[in-house]
Amino acid sequence: MSAWVGEHRIAQSEDIVMVEGNAYFPIGAVHDGVLTSTASKSLCVWKGMASYFDVTVEGAALKNAAFEYRHPSPLARRIKGRVAFWNGVSVRKD
Repeated sequence: MSAWVGEHRIAQSEDIVMVEGNAYFPIGAVHDGVLTSTASKSLCVWKGMASYFDVTVEGAALKNAAFEYRHPSPLARRIKGRVAFWNGVSVRKD
């Protein structure tokens, strides 16, 4: 599975965890320099606190287009160390 911004592949992995329709990639599968941490957070009642990243490709940033659960709840432990995309990033099967 791969994550794309336009024609630019920003992540690729066969080790994907699907949760609520989101594909969670290992953080190491994301290309270097693409993710920049932001101050944005949101709370999911069963996964925990999400932290967001801007996704930057060729100098253009998609605000808060990636997220992770750094300290997920025990129910969501499968997504620890993983990142999911939305907000302008498409995820497709290879």
